[in-house]
Amino acid sequence: MKRLLVTGGCGFIGSNFIRLVMKERPGYSVVNLDKLSYSGNPENLRDLAQNTRYTFVKGDICDKKLVAKVMSRVDAVVHFAAETHVDRSIAGADEFLKTNILGTASLLEASRACGIKRFVHMSTDEVYGSLAKGKADEEHRLEPNSPYSASKAGGDLLVRSFRVTHKHPAMIIRCTNNYGPYQFPEKVIPLFVTNLLEGKTVPLYGQGRNRRDWIFVEDACRAVLLVLEKGNPGEIYNVGSDHERSNLQLTRAILKELGRGEDMIRRVADRPGHDFRYALNFNKLRKLGFKPRWSFEEGLRTTVGWYVANEWWWLPLKKDKFTVK
Repeated sequence: MKRLLVTGGCGFIGSNFIRLVMKERPGYSVVNLDKLSYSGNPENLRDLAQNTRYTFVKGDICDKKLVAKVMSRVDAVVHFAAETHVDRSIAGADEFLKTNILGTASLLEASRACGIKRFVHMSTDEVYGSLAKGKADEEHRLEPNSPYSASKAGGDLLVRSFRVTHKHPAMIIRCTNNYGPYQFPEKVIPLFVTNLLEGKTVPLYGQGRNRRDWIFVEDACRAVLLVLEKGNPGEIYNVGSDHERSNLQLTRAILKELGRGEDMIRRVADRPGHDFRYALNFNKLRKLGFKPRWSFEEGLRTTVGWYVANEWWWLPLKKDKFTVK
């Protein structure tokens, strides 16, 4: 297994994963299939443009002919391509259904036809729904509460069906909230950091009591690589870090890193159907050998520092791709 197809490789997690593979697996080559939607940015991997082990293909995972063509050139697949922003799914679900369900089906069909040996499907902890207490293990029932998480749950069920029906060598990763360099600035951490760097307030939903576990993107990518290489086909693996914080705690940590006060917090109406809490039991992955390397404090400091040093990357995105109110 040395030739990888990575879908959505110009996105946040995908680009960090490709960079990790290229750095730590010199025997691997990567084909990156990305349609370059609003959050897919070729600048994320411009340092690899001349690398002979890296190939970029612009295209949609719903394009079955193109998918079949690129699939014939690889041994394994890591499927990151997805519509992911909950607020956008609330405004309109069509693109989420198309990419996250039909696109996943396209990849599953092509990989089955080509005899792909390993297939990793990236999902989310949000498919488990909101937890009042405790942590969800891989057997927890699916209770998605947004169009985004429902579309991801639909993709997960397709993967399961191909495993049962076709003995497809697919594995599912359900990951907690990622953060780090190259994250599109509509997501909460880069949005808050870049707003503060621009002298703007940060929009905090409600009272900021909603809780999330946060994992630095490099740790998440190492988990994906571990599952790709050592995971058991047909299994689901939760990926967490045990760095649970309320949104208010997260906001205060960002303010502290940038030397700003709580007067920069602007309370906004809560998101419809806003899940209160996500938390994962990832003991199965621990048994496979996974241990997060980054503390929350170190990861956040590194992330804030990256956005401070790379205004060239994020400022055009905020001007061109979306409007922050």
